[in-house]
Parts: sequence; C-alpha cells; structure tokens
Amino acid sequence: MKKAMTWLKNIRPLRILTVFLAGMFLFMAQACGAPGVAAQPPQPGSQAPNVKRYDPTKDYPLSSPTGGINNFSDVDPRAKDEKAANSKAEALVKNAQRNIEQKGIDSREQYGRNFQQGTSLGERVKNLGEDIGSSTNEVREGFVKGTQRGFETLKDNTQNAAEDLTKNIQRGAEDAGKNVQRTAEDAGNAVKKTVKEVD
Repeated sequence: MKKAMTWLKNIRPLRILTVFLAGMFLFMAQACGAPGVAAQPPQPGSQAPNVKRYDPTKDYPLSSPTGGINNFSDVDPRAKDEKAANSKAEALVKNAQRNIEQKGIDSREQYGRNFQQGTSLGERVKNLGEDIGSSTNEVREGFVKGTQRGFETLKDNTQNAAEDLTKNIQRGAEDAGKNVQRTAEDAGNAVKKTVKEVD
C-alpha cells in the first residue's frame, strides 16, 4: 500500500494533463481528419454519362453458338479483329486446299485437262508407270541403304563385343594372379607367425 501511495505522490498533474490532451488530439484527428471514410457512396446521377452500369436483370451473352464440337466461337465477341481472324482462317484453308490439289497425284483439274487435251489412255498409263517406277526405285534404294547401315552396325557391335571380351579375360587373369599372390603372402605370414609363437 505504501508503494502505491508513493507512486501516486510522484505523479505530477502536469503529466496527467499532457497525456489527456495528447489522447484528445489523436481522437479528434481521426474523427475529423478523413471525411472520405464517412461519405456517402456516389449516386447514379453523379457518374459520367458514358459509364455503363451492370444491370443484373438483363442477360449478357458473351458469344452466340456457332455449331460444331464447341458451340461457341473461339474469338472474343468484343474483339474488333474477329472479321480479320475469320478472313485469315478462310484464306489459309483455301491455300491448303489449293496446295493439296496442285501437288496431289491426280486432282480434279488434272483429270479435266487430260480429257480436254485428249491425253490418251496409253500416255496416262505410261505416266502412272513412271510414277510407280520412281517410287519403287526410291524404296529399293532406301532398303539397300538401311541394310548396309544395319550390317555396319552389326559389325561394329561384334568388334566391340570381342574387344570387351578380351579386356574382361585379361582383367580376370590379372585378378586371379593378384589373388594367388595375396594367398601366398597370407600363407607366408601365417607360417612366420606360427614360427614366432613356437619360439
């Protein structure tokens, strides 16, 4: 109790007043300093006229179904380049089709030209025979090259196996010689130890 009384006597009223005024200053600064915290939210009429507001009662479809496996377009409907992307895709499809037809064996246009120009059946058969002959030559050359490569690989593998076998035999002989030498040394050491014990 005496300690509490001495503590109260040591406290000066000026300190208490300073702490009280500092607390009041902080309280007033927080309460009056930030008017945006207690302000009302902006009203719809006060917004700019070009701002669109979300209306939950309306339906906002992002894209319309286009059919196929994926019922929707892969392009964002809000994108400005949808037409450009579609036209580029169509151009690529047309280019691929044209390449197939021109580089194909007998496209529709080639059939039409053959009949219009009067290419004979014998010439057509000759052209087909040349195509088959060149394909056969290519297959034969590929087979010969593959077979040669296979024989060379087999030869290399056989040589490598023989070299490995020779090395393994040499290592085995060296290991056997070392083992015999160690055994002889161990036997000699055992004899020396026995002779020392007998003495």
